[in-house]
Amino acid sequence: MAKGQKKKVAPGDVATNRQARHRYELLDKLECGVVLQGTEVKALRQGSAQIKDAYAQVRDGELWLHNCHIPPYGPAARENHEPERPRKLLAHRREIERLAAKQHERGLTIVPTRIYFSGSRAKVEIALAKGKDRFDKREAIKERETKRDMQRALREANRY
Repeated sequence: MAKGQKKKVAPGDVATNRQARHRYELLDKLECGVVLQGTEVKALRQGSAQIKDAYAQVRDGELWLHNCHIPPYGPAARENHEPERPRKLLAHRREIERLAAKQHERGLTIVPTRIYFSGSRAKVEIALAKGKDRFDKREAIKERETKRDMQRALREANRY
């Protein structure tokens, strides 16, 4: 892959949080709409957003996305948006209450895993996540490397 290009998981993705799988064990995923201003939508269509350090939080019965960086849209010089403002996520009340209950009872966190367009609407996929310990990360890396070695050995055996 060329330097400077981001690896996308799906063709319609605007941004993906590849660090989330490394830092957390993802338990439950949910698709949410997001309330955006006009210049934010245009900036997203250009494919520029960063959700590496972003998280979601339930506050007053509403779901909010924090630390999501959507850079200013160049042509809209004066009427631009604030890059890291909190953005409201749209989900059903029951889903929000369920997420809030699980988050408080088990000490879990809500992280965005990707931002994408579904038709003309911007969507955010969030996941209920449990933080990994350093030991868990090492174990996951070891498993991945053994799988890779096994696949490589099978390919070599099938080659001859």
